[in-house]
Amino acid sequence: MRYRLLDATRAYVLETSIDDADSVDLAERHATYYRRLLKQIGIECSSLATGEERILHFAAVSNVRAALEWCFGASGNIDIGVGLAAAAAPLFLAMSLLSECHRWSERAIIALDDGARGGLDEMHLQAALGVSLLFIRGGRDVALAALERSLAIAEERGDALDQMRLLGPLNMFHLRAGNFAIALKYAQRGFGAIRTVEDSVAVSVAHHLLGISLHLRGDLAIARLELEAALDRGPQSQRTSAAYLGFESKVLAHAILARNLWLQGHPDQAIKLARKAVVDAVAMDHSLTLAIALIWAISVFLWSGELQSAGAYIDLLISRAESHSLGPYLLAAHGFKSDLAIRQGDAEGGVQGLQDSLRGLHEAPYELLTTELNLSLARGLSALGQADEAISLIDESLAQVETNGNLLYTPELLRSKGSILLLLPEPDRNGAEACFRQALELSRRQGARAWELRAAIDLAKLVAARGNPDGACALLRPIFGRFVDGPSTDLKTAESLLTTLRALSPPVCVRTHPTAKCQQSELPADRRLLQFTPNGDFEDRIVDEITSASNKRVDAA
Repeated sequence: MRYRLLDATRAYVLETSIDDADSVDLAERHATYYRRLLKQIGIECSSLATGEERILHFAAVSNVRAALEWCFGASGNIDIGVGLAAAAAPLFLAMSLLSECHRWSERAIIALDDGARGGLDEMHLQAALGVSLLFIRGGRDVALAALERSLAIAEERGDALDQMRLLGPLNMFHLRAGNFAIALKYAQRGFGAIRTVEDSVAVSVAHHLLGISLHLRGDLAIARLELEAALDRGPQSQRTSAAYLGFESKVLAHAILARNLWLQGHPDQAIKLARKAVVDAVAMDHSLTLAIALIWAISVFLWSGELQSAGAYIDLLISRAESHSLGPYLLAAHGFKSDLAIRQGDAEGGVQGLQDSLRGLHEAPYELLTTELNLSLARGLSALGQADEAISLIDESLAQVETNGNLLYTPELLRSKGSILLLLPEPDRNGAEACFRQALELSRRQGARAWELRAAIDLAKLVAARGNPDGACALLRPIFGRFVDGPSTDLKTAESLLTTLRALSPPVCVRTHPTAKCQQSELPADRRLLQFTPNGDFEDRIVDEITSASNKRVDAA
């Protein structure tokens, strides 16, 4: 319990004249009190998951600011200031006050004397500096140096829990910097460390970090198990990870699991879980957690063709990123907005916006979503008739994901390349077919049914255009039949294509999901020959009819 003076008494005291010695004494006692208080509530605040629960504990933030200003001022006390800054870091992180966390952590680190180097305060300050820089500026070297210094101190001290807490931010740093293979190693290292700690939040974080790294590598089945394990925290702990990770990892696990489910062929479940992640983040009243939930949930809505929901969430992300100086998230949000513009027909504006966003994200660097945005940019470029530029961009992206370990998008990159090869002045049908078949094979290895369905749709169009609608039906029908969750934009496209194949000419593809079989109508031999002997007029006709029936699908990156 804390007490507050009556307003009249406060006004009287503030106007009372005191000499310099008394002023310094009062300021020192004030700073010392809040250093002690913050060390106490630093433990408590990790169990407070909502803004309403935190408000009483965080009412002291103005006093903390004033105390820090005095400590590092001309007549202040540096020793007290260093301890106060270290104690205040969890408070600033829990309130998403990242700029203040960065400012005071950096100031305190500079003020450390030789005797304080390598101690507990430096460990906490370096971690706070690294985490705050990570989210407001991206994967810069100074953030990495701070996190590695903090981990080195934790290792020297032999504290397994502190080491576990620092492996998380290091994993996130390398994910943002585009070093996906290195990030996976940190996640695996953290997962191995949970055997030595008895902290359910740390265990949950370890599962979540491994899950997201495996998700981005394309190991969807194992990623799902890890993400579900992260959410199965159990009743023994209600604490959050925001006080030392910077955000609530349980919310991020929900958002990543939503993406994972969509890719595995469960669009309805994915949309529901993505909405839950955002709702839970809003209830927490923690802006960084909300921004992270949004940046992953938006993908699900764009992929599903839920453009109205995607637009609303993009606007919310822009608002939160602007108000909390979350530079990389703001760039990504504008990238998503440009992606949305392309899907809604504004290819020129969307391409310009994506190019600007990607330039900023590369400079940050913040590479978590650049492959996804490159897919959108390639689609926009092809819509503007710049197919050669789009193919070059996809080839660059394929080389990058192979190098950095972000293999999740490889099937979709190949499918998109195949589609664009068909838009060249002289369509490369053989090259397109090779891309589609490779995309099918890789998506099956990943267990990415959503990518597989898209590749099957495009390959079925090509097969039918070559005069083999029966082969197109046989290719697409079993893949389509495995989906029991829906409807989604891609499922509607597949169903429309199967119907179109049936209407074009025999052999007829009759579909009654999920056990439909292709049936051939009896026709004179000359008509059957026509269906299987491609010629220019027939190929043009079938391409036109399939394209007009299927182009309502909004290709998603």
